[in-house]
Amino acid sequence: MAERKASTHWTGDLKTGTGNVNLDSSASGQFPVTWAARTEAPEGLTSPEELIAAALSSCYCMQLSGLLSAGGTPPSSIDASARATFGPRGEGFAITGVKLTVRAVVPGLDADAFQRTAQKAKEVCPVSVALGGTEITLDAALA
Repeated sequence: MAERKASTHWTGDLKTGTGNVNLDSSASGQFPVTWAARTEAPEGLTSPEELIAAALSSCYCMQLSGLLSAGGTPPSSIDASARATFGPRGEGFAITGVKLTVRAVVPGLDADAFQRTAQKAKEVCPVSVALGGTEITLDAALA
């Protein structure tokens, strides 16, 4: 089983505090976060939602590529973007949805077969599964 680690150090209160997210396993970066970057304008900072969008778009590309390849139609390319929305829900806040947009070049595959495979990839992608009760909409098409 693969295991990856990230950590965050936060200083201060919610509204004026700051944090740093570290990608510990890969040591590939440290990313500053603030509440304002999460709820207003990013201004060069990241947020948990942006990191989730990155995780979903990359995981989905791998999952779709794997399913297409296993079906005998490996893709030439897949471009996926994810847009996670964050806002009030009940007495707190929540990720209210994620929109996944996918364009792929898949020689030898018709649009209907691509749609079926794209939907299956969304259903079994490990990050999609981890997001559980979050609605993920999919806009997938051959490029």
